[in-house]
Amino acid sequence: MTPAFDHGADLTLALELADLADAITMRHFRSRSLVTETKPDLTEVTLADRGAETAIVEALRSARPGHAVLGEEHGVSGLPDAPFRWIIDPIDGTGNYVRHVPIWATLIALQDVMTGHVEVGVVSAPALRRRWWARRGGGAFADGQPIAVSRVARIEDAFVSWSDGHWPVTVHSNKRAGWQRVVERAHRQRCIGDFWQHVLVAEGAIDIACEPIVSLWDLAALVPIVEEAGGRFSDLDGGIGPGGGSALSSNSLLHDAVLAALVGQRDQ
Repeated sequence: MTPAFDHGADLTLALELADLADAITMRHFRSRSLVTETKPDLTEVTLADRGAETAIVEALRSARPGHAVLGEEHGVSGLPDAPFRWIIDPIDGTGNYVRHVPIWATLIALQDVMTGHVEVGVVSAPALRRRWWARRGGGAFADGQPIAVSRVARIEDAFVSWSDGHWPVTVHSNKRAGWQRVVERAHRQRCIGDFWQHVLVAEGAIDIACEPIVSLWDLAALVPIVEEAGGRFSDLDGGIGPGGGSALSSNSLLHDAVLAALVGQRDQ
């Protein structure tokens, strides 16, 4: 029999892991001696990324020895047939981190491997002094206060965000023009990017957020936060969950209209 989640205990543990990571990442933030390397995929990595992930993995080995872990920097560890998997991005927004921009966060998620559902998500942005979390069925919170998505129902009234103002020509090229039409129709658009645009959807500050190319560890913690706040989270083809390689979050009311616009369909 597959053991059940203890949602309360697992969320408490995830928050404790975030505290552990915050202590490491803040210790190195704005350090002039921090060494930055470029990985084969051309993304940046620092001692802080690796140190935070190592600390989280070691804590999980003690607290949840029967679980697996997938981290951006160190890959997969733990039991290969584990029913639950922790998904870790030690610093989402490393490019900001190394340039002393405070918009970065540690992302911690717990996934049911059999169903693929993410049951717990924590996003901790200590340089912003903000933290968001959710557990499945327990609502979404920012700094201890419940949050909810907006009620905007038309793209023309929406505030939209996307990753960085650049849509790679080789990724979802058939949806590039559709997204541009969404941006042109929207009331306001910004390129906020990374975790922050999606938690702002969950808070109701932004109505639609889009990323054409992204990894599992960039998204897993965000899914329950957006969904428990009343929103929807999918890839650009409408597939649910964090594993589709792209991301679209919304307040739910706008989701189908955006998916239709991405493939050139008119609103129904």
